[in-house]
Order: sequence, then structure tokens, then C-alpha cells
Amino acid sequence: MAPMGIRLSPLGVAVFCLLGLGVLYHLYSGFLAGRFSLFGLGGEPGGGAAGPAASADGGTVDLREMLAVSVLAAVRGGEEVRRVRESNVLHEKSKGKTREGADDKMTSGDVLSNRKMFYLLKTAFPSVQINTEEHVDAADQEVILWDRKIPEDILKEIATPQEVPAESVTVWIDPLDATQEYTEDLRKYVTTMVCVAVNGKPVLGVIHKPFSEYTGYKVLALLDVPDKSQEKADLYIHVTYIKKWDICAGNAILKALGGHMTTLSGEEISYTGSDGIEGGLLASIRMNHQALVRKLPDLEKTGHK
Repeated sequence: MAPMGIRLSPLGVAVFCLLGLGVLYHLYSGFLAGRFSLFGLGGEPGGGAAGPAASADGGTVDLREMLAVSVLAAVRGGEEVRRVRESNVLHEKSKGKTREGADDKMTSGDVLSNRKMFYLLKTAFPSVQINTEEHVDAADQEVILWDRKIPEDILKEIATPQEVPAESVTVWIDPLDATQEYTEDLRKYVTTMVCVAVNGKPVLGVIHKPFSEYTGYKVLALLDVPDKSQEKADLYIHVTYIKKWDICAGNAILKALGGHMTTLSGEEISYTGSDGIEGGLLASIRMNHQALVRKLPDLEKTGHK
């Protein structure tokens, strides 16, 4: 799918890379590859008191640990995506048609990445709700253990535990974003993504690029983008139905950058409940978001068609 966006003025410090169905398909292409956002972790959740990181009977989870596992899950899924693509045996098939009439493709890369990502997160946090784009076959269950170590770069940024009730957490997985491009061997567009929402609000976003030379992880910062040819935009409009796993990680990162993402009618997107958004969406950065909403009264209606 061609990029959709409105270019109002160049931005040197914040980039939307708006390709395919994911709103922030590979944000900061070449720079963000595999990096993550930390939105809201310095404030409300937690309070500094140590507590159980994960509990099979509910309890609480430490968002630092959730971030560590989310990063690991995105990387593990990416390894499967890369391995299948390099084998050139994709077992490509269609899951059906999208609402726009295009083939909704699936490959072995989607399936195997999904299994690694889902079961790593589920084994580490059995009490947390996990939603994923692909079907999870209970007969194909895999126990993937995590060593429970939080990387130093995360601990350096978030020194104290950030505890939230396990029941308040929803995880969204996109095991292979850009499947169409994946089948066409357009590797630079392919990502694996994990988003963690607390009470429906996205607070952690991980976007990993399996075919990128960049494999390190750093706390997201407003730095100059090294790729001067990268597309830049202030505003993105999507007027048709879209799935939450396509946008949740990008939403978390966008918020960390000081931007906004809402429905076309200006409502906050809740990452609980249904897996899709009917009313389209509007994403912006360094703009008066609500003023933009008021200028788009007719597009919200289009989004419900």
C-alpha cells in the first residue's frame, strides 16, 4: 500500500514512517530499529516499592520486566522471520480478504514468529491478557523461558520497580508487520512489534526490524535522524478499519515523542476489548491535535463505511 500522509513542513527530530497497514511501520527507519519507548514509566505506576514481578494468581507485574521481555520477544520473533525469509520457503497463503478487498496474507514467518513471541510473553507473565494477530494453536504450545534479568540500559533509566496490577495489563503482538512486502522480499519494511497497555493506555512500545544492521536497544530520545532521505511528516490520517496490533506500539512511541493519536472524532484509543478500530485514526506531532480533529468532520463518517 502506498504511504498515506499530509506533509505540512519538514521535521528534523520526529519522524512518522507510514508504510503499509502499521501507522508507524518502522519509525525512524534505520535508527529506531529494535529500539523502544518508555512512556509514562517515570510517574504513576509503581512508587518505588519492590513487589512480585509476575504472579500466576494475578498479583502485580513490574513494567521494567515487561519491557525487557517485550524487547526479547520482538527479537526472537524477528529471528524466525529472518530465518524463514532466507530459506525462501514461505508457505504463503491467504487468510481471506481485507475490508478493502485485498488478500490478507500469512506465511510461515508470521506463524513461527507468533509462536515464539506469544509463548515467551505468556510463560513470563501468565496472568496478563495477550492479544496477537495470528491464531495461537494450543496443540502447538511451547514453553520459552526467560532468565528474569533486566538489561542494564533499562535499569539505568528506570531504577525502581514500576508495579501495576496484572489484570490492568493488555499486550498486543504483531509477529510480522508488512507481510505483503515480506513475500515480495522487500525486507526493509518488515517489523515485529509488541505493545503493552495499562488500563487501555499504551505505555510501552517495541518496534524491531529483523533485517536491519541495527540490533542494539537504547531508550528512545529526540535525536537527529541519520537517514536524510527518510520520509518526514507532521500528520497521518487513516480513514478505514485498522487493527490495534498494527498501531499500539507506534502509539506508545508517538506519545513518548510528545505526539498524539486518536480516532478521527478525537477520542483516545483504548487498547482493551475489540481488536480493531472502526472510526479511522489521526496521528500528529507538534501540532494542535484537537484543532485538526475539528477540521476533519467528514472523514470520521468515511471510516465507518
